[in-house]
Amino acid sequence: MATANTRRRMRPTRPEAAVFVSGVASMGLEILAGRIIAPQFGSSIYTWGTIIGVFLAALSLGYYRGGKRAASHASNHRMVRLLLGTAAYVALLIFARDLLLQLTVAVPLPSRFASLPAVVLLFGPPTYLLGFISPYAAELSEKEQLGEASGHVYAVGTVGSIIGAFATTYFLIPSLSIELIGLVFGILLVGTSLAIEGSSISRDSAFTIAGVALLLVASVASGSAGIAAEGRIVYQTQTPYQELRVVDLGDTRTLYLDGQRHSAMDLEDPDRHVFEYTRYFHLPYLMADDPDDIDRVLFIGGGGFTGPKHFEREYDATVDVVEIDPEVIDVGKEYFGVEESDQLNVHNADGREFLRETDHTYDLIVLDAYKKDKVPFQLTTVEFMRLANDRLSEDGILLANLISAPSGPASEFYRAEYRTMNQVFPQVYSFPTSGTGSIQNIEVVATKEETRLTQAELRERNERRDVGIDLSEEIETYRAPPETDDVPVLRDDRAPVDSLLDPMVGQRYVIEESGENESENETARSVRPEAAASSEIRPAVG
Repeated sequence: MATANTRRRMRPTRPEAAVFVSGVASMGLEILAGRIIAPQFGSSIYTWGTIIGVFLAALSLGYYRGGKRAASHASNHRMVRLLLGTAAYVALLIFARDLLLQLTVAVPLPSRFASLPAVVLLFGPPTYLLGFISPYAAELSEKEQLGEASGHVYAVGTVGSIIGAFATTYFLIPSLSIELIGLVFGILLVGTSLAIEGSSISRDSAFTIAGVALLLVASVASGSAGIAAEGRIVYQTQTPYQELRVVDLGDTRTLYLDGQRHSAMDLEDPDRHVFEYTRYFHLPYLMADDPDDIDRVLFIGGGGFTGPKHFEREYDATVDVVEIDPEVIDVGKEYFGVEESDQLNVHNADGREFLRETDHTYDLIVLDAYKKDKVPFQLTTVEFMRLANDRLSEDGILLANLISAPSGPASEFYRAEYRTMNQVFPQVYSFPTSGTGSIQNIEVVATKEETRLTQAELRERNERRDVGIDLSEEIETYRAPPETDDVPVLRDDRAPVDSLLDPMVGQRYVIEESGENESENETARSVRPEAAASSEIRPAVG
């Protein structure tokens, strides 16, 4: 008898099961919210602060309303209705999340609050419903004392939240699409409802549970059929760091990270630079005293590996690439023709950690790990620039591919980074890649030379040197040093990157496409005005 009683005490009650699953679902949806919201609004600190705040507010409101109604309304059947209502809303998210997001884009709010309506609309209702579960469960608890019952319920719910957070972060997002993750949570809620009803389930409840389950399955089945507005989806997945898609449109294959273009390759002519900014990666071969001295190159950030492939092939250089996302590396090999060799080495690591631990000295470091809305601050600070300087050879060069505006309020990040680099390197040069004042790729080149190169000297070197590509038009974007008195030097203990990026949210981002027809040793090119493409997006990727 004692053994039977012990087993009975260890078996979770129906209210405990409801509380546990509500904790799993609420925290899992909160983690998933970042992946759903990021493609439209970015994943800055403002976006994540909004997500956390909305979830806490919705739960608190649910706790409050549920607590007031618990004495008269709490029952296992009503908890089942709450769980099924949440599951039905999850089905709506799976089926119509893009439409719901678009409905909120036009709401006129300051940029840092732009994601608030979307988070409220998409995640406020289901989180509010889940908030009712805990006070209802406390009312139904078998514990005799109110304090004991409340503490027990919230402990069970917190354990569920912990499991939901870790499971979503470490297992679901790396393995499944957003649709399938939503289906997992929906089926979990439906299955728990069925378990709570048990053998005494009524006919109406059975039909309701079956209907919500079918709704979930139908929402997934009616999802994407491999076609997007950008073209045909060749591959897509959720990585530990971002949403990733490979999309083909005509002869162009494009890598999308968090919904925005990052790299592209011409399938018919893989040697062609599709995006204009990648041509600027060759500028250090004009800025070096002797281009033959650039023997070892490090790229921090892989993307589609456009630069590394060109450098290995055209300059016979030894190229190391550091990419933090292992899925990006796999996609580069599978879909963008990346082949490791003695001269092209790909490392899965954080860029700063790799620089700190490597024994190699580099002649050129290309920093290509920034997005418009998400910049790893540890790769922007003066301490990082000193580390990069230490890993460069005596005449080494650093090139940073920034996403910013060349002037105006949206130029704060570019000017702060320029000032930070100028604390370490004697000479810093700027090359905006678009002829407009809009958000764009700005190539910032830092050298150890005491004497500054003039634009005329770069033109002369371009005419005299054979670096495999004509950079005459890129040289014409040479820009005088910007004013930096009103922006901070970025430091490890204070790098307000998110606030510097904030003026760019919602603004037009222009990414130029090259109109070149280049061979392996290009001698001339022309860029037609109509070849410039722009993306009208909120938080874009470079």
